[in-house]
Amino acid sequence: MIRKAEVGRRTGETEVRVRLQLDGSGEYALDTGVPFLEHMLAFVAKFGRFDLHVHARGDLEVDAHHTVEDVGICLGEALARALGDKSGIRRFGHAIVPMDEALALVAVDLSGRGYLAFEASLPAARVGRFDTELVEEFLRALAHNGRFNLHVRVLAGSNTHHIIEAIFKGLGVALGQAVGVNAYPGVPSTKGVIN
Repeated sequence: MIRKAEVGRRTGETEVRVRLQLDGSGEYALDTGVPFLEHMLAFVAKFGRFDLHVHARGDLEVDAHHTVEDVGICLGEALARALGDKSGIRRFGHAIVPMDEALALVAVDLSGRGYLAFEASLPAARVGRFDTELVEEFLRALAHNGRFNLHVRVLAGSNTHHIIEAIFKGLGVALGQAVGVNAYPGVPSTKGVIN
């Protein structure tokens, strides 16, 4: 079975389409109008070994908030749909990823319950034209709509770009582990379901 999903969302602020295949090769095509977001999504695809296609248009004349958040919403929904009943998955994943002086810990539980714990100090308010507060907004939208627990801890770092890059690389690694197929069949829960 090919684990994939396509999700679209259209509002008065954005139009987003996400196509995700979990058992991919790390191929990506990203067109959001937010270059830094695309740079980070490329790490998720590459290190998670997902095939990811994202096309988004938003009210960037206002700012990137709506576009970034709605991409997170759609990617989360695509992840949840691609996982189906989650039978056979590992469910948990984690990574500690360095990027020069930065070090980030990312852990996920594909539990069926959306939750973000974000402990990260981002020294600069902007990286280029990207508002760094949008990192947390994206991750919250992703976790809640993907219905999984996501914990992010920045353990070290002074360069904001490096910190965010370590987070997104860690996210890719952790999600790649969690969606991986386990050695035993069935849903990895003592309840028999994950929701």
